[in-house]
Amino acid sequence: MTPLTTSAFDLPDRLSAKDDPALIAGDERHFAAVAECLEQTIAEVSDRLEAERKAPGGKGRQAMDRDAEIHRLTTRLRALRRFGLDLCLGHMVGADDSEPVYVGRLGLTDSEGRRLLVDWRSPAAEPFFGATHADPMGLRSRRRYRWTDGRITDYWDEVFTADGFAGHAALDDQSAFIASLGTTRSPRMRDVLGTIQADQDAIIRAGSRGALVVDGGPGTGKTVVALHRSAYLLYSDPRLGQHRRGGVLFVGPHRPYLAYVSDVLPSLGEEGVQTCVLRDLVDEGATAEEETDPEAARLKSSADMVRAVEKAVRFYEEPPAESMTVTTHWSDIRLSADDWAVAFDAAEPGTPHNEARDQVWEELLTILVDKHEGEVSEDLLRKSLSRDRELRTAFNLAWPLLEATDLVGDLWSVPAYLRMCAPWLTRDEVRTLQREEAQAWTVSDLPLLDAARQRLGDPEASRRKRRQEAAVAAQREGMEDVIDDLLHAHTYDDGEGVLIMLRGQDMRNSLVDDSAVPAGDPDRLAGPFVHIVVDEAQELTDAEWQMLLLRCPSRSFTIVGDRAQARHGFTESWRERLERVGLDRIDLASLSINYRTPKEIMAQAEPVIRAVLPDANVPTSIRSGGVPVRHAAATELTSILDTWLAGHADGIACVIGDPAFRPASPRVRSLTPELSKGLEFDLVVLVDPENFGDGIEGAVDHYVALTRATQELVILTSSRPAARPGQRS
Repeated sequence: MTPLTTSAFDLPDRLSAKDDPALIAGDERHFAAVAECLEQTIAEVSDRLEAERKAPGGKGRQAMDRDAEIHRLTTRLRALRRFGLDLCLGHMVGADDSEPVYVGRLGLTDSEGRRLLVDWRSPAAEPFFGATHADPMGLRSRRRYRWTDGRITDYWDEVFTADGFAGHAALDDQSAFIASLGTTRSPRMRDVLGTIQADQDAIIRAGSRGALVVDGGPGTGKTVVALHRSAYLLYSDPRLGQHRRGGVLFVGPHRPYLAYVSDVLPSLGEEGVQTCVLRDLVDEGATAEEETDPEAARLKSSADMVRAVEKAVRFYEEPPAESMTVTTHWSDIRLSADDWAVAFDAAEPGTPHNEARDQVWEELLTILVDKHEGEVSEDLLRKSLSRDRELRTAFNLAWPLLEATDLVGDLWSVPAYLRMCAPWLTRDEVRTLQREEAQAWTVSDLPLLDAARQRLGDPEASRRKRRQEAAVAAQREGMEDVIDDLLHAHTYDDGEGVLIMLRGQDMRNSLVDDSAVPAGDPDRLAGPFVHIVVDEAQELTDAEWQMLLLRCPSRSFTIVGDRAQARHGFTESWRERLERVGLDRIDLASLSINYRTPKEIMAQAEPVIRAVLPDANVPTSIRSGGVPVRHAAATELTSILDTWLAGHADGIACVIGDPAFRPASPRVRSLTPELSKGLEFDLVVLVDPENFGDGIEGAVDHYVALTRATQELVILTSSRPAARPGQRS
């Protein structure tokens, strides 16, 4: 980036009053300093990154620290290059009329130690987002910028004190936030950091201990809060930023949603958050079908069914009740039922079944060695026992390697096994859960498969470990032979003491490559995570919650949702639901202002959800779109879209409720009500909403679909209804 030579402001003619040097000269000087500092910082970070890459890799912790520093510098450099001056969100002036404090996406300090930008997540930046006229938080005024292609095309001032007008404020009849609501949408969520509202910011900055529930209806900014809270916690909570295996996991409701929000976290300088949908947590999720039997889905949705997996595994961890005799070259050794029980108790608590198997086997060998009578080396005896086919067979039957798919598949194909693991089920319920293709996986099976995989561990891990140990042993044996040959061939002093060192075991160990067999690729979604953010959480079943609890031992969650948008109903409170699935320390926060949906559309949507949920948390819209809801015939769909596309150079439209419709324009989407959840569009065309179904599910789908529009809503029916008085066609 070159030093700033042109104005950072590119205001249109209609905003000429805001172009007054008295209003923007201070900003221009500051931006010039920011531009110069950015160029220097990028050069410095680039040099440090290059030096780290050229430095020796080292081993162990040294190598890990070097990799972590390279990752940190790479992320920092990418963030610095992603933006230019538009790193700056705005500035604020204190009540003491001190120098403005400029708030940025990242912090920036010049070579003299002057803070040019404070990071938006820092405590110093909190008043920029949190100040209101009721609580100015020590501010006199605040300015927010709108950036377009790297230059400011508008800005807004807010004044909090009576003397704040003089020489500082460019006031108009819109705030930065209200003005932003009228802008067109794009295929991905637009940048909203500069217009975070005080109610949203308070939730974003809340602590991470326990579970924080953010309850809010359509358009209240729940997704904005969830995403920005992820970035804030990584910055403010050292437990998250320093956790090597997993800091934050962000769980969204469906794939189109993840695509929609994919740019938000990188734009906030955070690339370390793992994002997924629940299906991604289990390999079988990629091909799992929806459960066709509602009763089977209901039975599998309980947390008790997930806990039945523990009993299913325990069935394979029962020690043999009969004794056996192990014959060696030197003696016969009696292995009693008590000996088996002692060996099985050697498994460390919490160790997955397939990994604990190695611990049990080693304890079994130790017991046999201790019971042996006679003169033979322990190593030789253990090798002999390890190769004993009868002992191996007995052990494999007593503590087998297990696959999660086989374990869960047996539940759906062996009624007696299911009754033993889930004794609360009636015979009819057991019969309902049986199926011909045991491993024809459904979405309802995924929590059980996940629990089984977590409890069992990777069956390949034990095999890889044995292969690695065998490869290392063979390498060590070959190395020993080479060293012995060298020592026998050279009896003189080499002057460096190298041959003498070769006689030592430490030197011999250092020559062995213990990574001869590479480990498997890590599962980045396996956890544990320090914090998990769940959006549209009202849809999760008790069984699905267990998938997330397994990955978050700290029980630190941000839970975002709306009970009124639960397709299968949500009659209890958030606290009741979450305590039942295993969470405690629950705090509740509510968002009640609808920033997105115009009043005209909400007037159409509210009666739909009130009819089935009278106490629904329907938010209050704060703006009018000026466009009434239109009703038309389904045959007019194509002409409505063509007319809208011709009249709007930008923006995104969505047709909801016509699965057969195939858009001809990339600016038009076609979605089901369920897959539209969490998204927003300039124009929504709703097709035959009366066909969405009856009861709570149909009403929720109708309500969700109605509230996706930010500007215009058209409702189509296959039979044209009679026009209502005063209604526009």
